[in-house]
Amino acid sequence: MMIGISWCRKARRGLRAFGRLAARDDAGVEIFEFALVLPLLATLLLGIVWIGRAYNVYQTITRAAREGARYAVLPNCASCGNNMTDTYASAGTASNPACLTNPTSTFTNYVSPALSASGLDPTQVSNYCQEAAVLNSSSDASVKQCGVVISFAYPVQLAIPFTSFNATPVSIHTQVQMRMENQSVDSLGNPTCP
Repeated sequence: MMIGISWCRKARRGLRAFGRLAARDDAGVEIFEFALVLPLLATLLLGIVWIGRAYNVYQTITRAAREGARYAVLPNCASCGNNMTDTYASAGTASNPACLTNPTSTFTNYVSPALSASGLDPTQVSNYCQEAAVLNSSSDASVKQCGVVISFAYPVQLAIPFTSFNATPVSIHTQVQMRMENQSVDSLGNPTCP
C-alpha cells in the first residue's frame, strides 16, 4: 500500500512541475498571436474607412453632376423662347458624343461649387462631358426625349496598407442624365434635340 501512495505523490508532484513548466512556456503566446492578428485587423479597419471615403466621393460627384444637369435642362428664360443655357452643336450619339468639354457655365456655376462645398477640388475633375442627347433613342420619333447628359471622373487615392490599393489613385466615374424641359418640336410635331 505504501508503494501506491508514494507513487501517487510522485505523480502529483510531476504533474504540478509539468503544469508550472507549461505555464512558463505560454507566457509570450498572447503577444505573438496579437502581433499576427494586428496587421489583419488594421488592414480591415483602414479598408472600411477608405472604401467609405470613396463611396462618399462618389455620392458627392453624382450630386454635383445632378445639380449641373438640373440647371442645364432648364430654358434660360420663358420670354426668350426655349433656348438652353449652354448651346450644343448637335445631339450626340452613344458612339459619337457631342461633348462640351470646356468649362461651361453649368460647370462653373453649379458643378464646381457643389464639389467645393463638400471639400473636393474641382480642378481634379477629368473627362468632363456635357452633351445634349436623345435619351430613349430606340423608341418612336414622336415620343423621343431630348436631354442633357453630364459625365466626369474624379480621382481618389486609397491608403489601405498591405494591399495593392496602397497609395493607388482610383478614378471614380459618374454620369447623370435629365430630360430637357419645354422641348422644341419640328413641323411634324416631333421633338427636336439641339
